[in-house]
Amino acid sequence: MDSMITAAARALAAGDLLGVLNRVALREDPPALALRGIAMARLGDFARAKALLQKAARGFGPREAVARARCIVAEAEIALVSRDLGWPAKSLEAARATLERRGDRLNAAHARHLSVRRLVLIGRLDEAEQTLAEIDPSPLPPALRAAHELVIAGIAIRRLRTQVARTALAQAARAARHSGIEALVAEVESATALLRAPAARLIARGGARLLLLEEVERLPATGALIIDACRNSVRTADAIVALATRPVLFALARALAEAWPGDVSRNALVARAFRAKEADESHRARLRVEIGRLRAALRGLAEISATADGFALLPHRASGIVVLAPPVEERHATLLALLADGEAWSSSGLALALGTSSRSVQRALDALASAGRVQSFGRGPARRWVTPPVPGFPTVLLLPAPPPGS
Repeated sequence: MDSMITAAARALAAGDLLGVLNRVALREDPPALALRGIAMARLGDFARAKALLQKAARGFGPREAVARARCIVAEAEIALVSRDLGWPAKSLEAARATLERRGDRLNAAHARHLSVRRLVLIGRLDEAEQTLAEIDPSPLPPALRAAHELVIAGIAIRRLRTQVARTALAQAARAARHSGIEALVAEVESATALLRAPAARLIARGGARLLLLEEVERLPATGALIIDACRNSVRTADAIVALATRPVLFALARALAEAWPGDVSRNALVARAFRAKEADESHRARLRVEIGRLRAALRGLAEISATADGFALLPHRASGIVVLAPPVEERHATLLALLADGEAWSSSGLALALGTSSRSVQRALDALASAGRVQSFGRGPARRWVTPPVPGFPTVLLLPAPPPGS
């Protein structure tokens, strides 16, 4: 490697992107193309960066497998940052294995971190934790150590482990400052702000108040029966009933919980669960069936008793009933929560993260764009969607997470 390439690589490691371009901007050899591609990616020109890295990878010969693997890792990082989560994970794993075999352990660790971050974004937290456990953070340089701690914090936030998240973010902040990379320092500060923002709204006995994430974590210890509208579940400190795939049952449970200790009329329940303006006999018959199903689902946690006007929810051993709801409830709130991270997402990436079809996501994006809530740039596969961050928007509990009870 010549001295100019060495100097450019050192500038890149220090976050001096203009220094990189000053040294290799006019060169077309594969190492220079790779360094330019990484620098352009960090400057936000992902399309140009991807083209440069692909050209560099093609230019490396068969004896330069490590250099080609590094280009694949850099391409994967671009895809992750641009929220194109459909990139082939197997290619990244093959590149990581090549780097590991050839002794490039730092770039191999970086590749593994990219895999973990993708798993976190799509809510596969168990796999993310298992992969992260295979990484020894002690020999990592400051920038990679900060990335490692950010991943730990991201998993902890989604699992409602606020103390673990706080500790990891503090360590990430120290490592980021030590690295001298301002963009990394800003990323840590942005993640830390999640712990200070309202994460949910507590509804009980006709009143409501905002909760921080650590207050949400402590809520089960109060002994209350929690109707969780963020995860669509009913839970106590030691039991959980997932109703994410049974929206009618959850709508009934939430309506009964919001009225506790009172009851809810049959007409109000029909309107809430079936969206019917007036209850006829068919609606009443269906309501009886669904109430029976809800009784069976909540057996052991609560009883549903019939009253003169409707039904009431009675907890068995819980000290009371509360509803945990997002601070802001609106249509497409989960989609907006993902976009609120400030990154430019592809529609396919949003579909993967939400676990739904690309067509459903595209319809939602079109509706939000018509309302001026989101905007796009680029065309075809390069099209990306962004939204200005909304102050106080509840991102934490709407992010992809493991199924309740896992």
